[in-house]
Amino acid sequence: MTTALAPTLTAADRCDRCGAQAYIRARLTAGGELLFCAHHGREHLAKLKDISIEIQDESDRLVETPSTPAPDER
Repeated sequence: MTTALAPTLTAADRCDRCGAQAYIRARLTAGGELLFCAHHGREHLAKLKDISIEIQDESDRLVETPSTPAPDER
């Protein structure tokens, strides 16, 4: 059995509530999906859990880790 991986959300995916970049996708049990920015996703998370078959949360991408320059770039 093969399982297709869910596509990563991109900058083109926009929050259905405010239009900001979406980091949360909720696939609804009734069909379709809703996209939310991290703020609105957190705000509606309890209700989304009740009506979704899957919630894809990529809001951890908002936390950047500083990169260390290569030794020859110092």
